[in-house]
Amino acid sequence: MRYLQGLLLLAVVLLAVGSGCTDTAHVRAGDAIKVHYTGTLDNGTVFDSSAGREPLEFTVGAGQVIKGFDEGVMGMQVGETKTIHIPADRAYGHYREDLVFLVDPDKIAGGESLTTGQSIGVTLPGGQVLVGTVTGISPDGIVIDANHHLAGEGLTFSVRLVEIE
Repeated sequence: MRYLQGLLLLAVVLLAVGSGCTDTAHVRAGDAIKVHYTGTLDNGTVFDSSAGREPLEFTVGAGQVIKGFDEGVMGMQVGETKTIHIPADRAYGHYREDLVFLVDPDKIAGGESLTTGQSIGVTLPGGQVLVGTVTGISPDGIVIDANHHLAGEGLTFSVRLVEIE
């Protein structure tokens, strides 16, 4: 009887190995991981990459990266490369016209020396600081766009899982 149990156990192990079943770890929520990545816009333009740098380290599900990226790495194995497509609403959100506003330059410290493309913090009446980009300067005021520069964009990442810590 013991002999048959041993043969049965051996058969199950051989079947599992032969079918590709292994004990390889898969990324789960709460795992600290390291990835290399290249991010592109829908038109193929590269907007960010870890090439030539240390891999990106973050804890999955902790809100340290955009939601779609967190979701996209779930289930990956070390050494695996995956393409993750993230629509705007799972990335930096849709572009919002209500986050573009005109400000009197006298109400901004150093407002007279601002240039287009410059980042600026604007303090709202409640004390919250809103970071935006100067997108226009005219006699009427300074146009500030507080949308993230990737708002409204679908993003694609090529991700290679380097390590699960």
